Amino acid sequence: MHHADTDTLLDQVTVLVVTYNSRHCLPALARGLAGLPHVTVVDNASQDGTADAVRASLPQARLIVMPANRGYGVANNAGLEQVTTPFALLLNPDCEVTPEAIAALVRAGHDWPGATLLVPQLVDGDGGLQVNYSWPRHAWKPRQGAAEGPLGVGYACAAVMLIRMDALRPLGFFDPLFFLYYEDEDLCLRVFQRQGQILVLPDIRVTHLSRGSVRGPRPWRSEYWRGYHHAQSKIRYIGKHQGRAAGDRARRRLMLSAGANVLARTLLISPKHLARAWGRLRGVWQLPPLA
Repeated sequence: MHHADTDTLLDQVTVLVVTYNSRHCLPALARGLAGLPHVTVVDNASQDGTADAVRASLPQARLIVMPANRGYGVANNAGLEQVTTPFALLLNPDCEVTPEAIAALVRAGHDWPGATLLVPQLVDGDGGLQVNYSWPRHAWKPRQGAAEGPLGVGYACAAVMLIRMDALRPLGFFDPLFFLYYEDEDLCLRVFQRQGQILVLPDIRVTHLSRGSVRGPRPWRSEYWRGYHHAQSKIRYIGKHQGRAAGDRARRRLMLSAGANVLARTLLISPKHLARAWGRLRGVWQLPPLA
């Protein structure tokens, strides 16, 4: 049972979850979201029955099934375009959230009307603090667990992120240039550059089982694509915000480091890390020239 105040707050937010082969996350996700009135799940062409599991475990959710996996940002944009509530909460499927934590974030949104983006402190399965915020990361090295109260930052991870829709909509949502990785960093930098506030609320904690949202019969393949998309997105991010010359320099550096990493992982016989390193090398090699 929720208090009336909690119910009122929950009615003001749409929880948006993007899934991809995330069926294993649905039981825990459904426990946290079962009583919420506005839930949207965008399934990125999963092949493990995720969409059917959403229909069964979250029958109140609006389900958007993408015809193909076009990336995390594009899928989130498809959901954000349908939001009619004042707030949207981006939620990774590998996060364990409670209605009380969601209500607390929305309450903070009212307490801090100047904030465009608000995030909790993410913790791992053992309660350890994760580094999910920093000053813009190209300018400042992240420090773990520094916030002791509400803190304005330049970057916050979108694994759990409350969005004030009327503030973000004029700036635009995620840039489809980024298939996976760096889309939240790009979003935050655009908000930061336009003097929008990005607020961390360390008293609100949400468990994030990092890299737990995708599971399949071939985990090495998942690692390959992580490396592939991370490399491409990093170069694209640098090129977009620091110029083509900087992006080309980053490409050359990453090509050298990725090649060395493939060799090292081959000698160390680490299949998972080798798959990721090989994906990183292929991602750099196959990236089209920067615009």
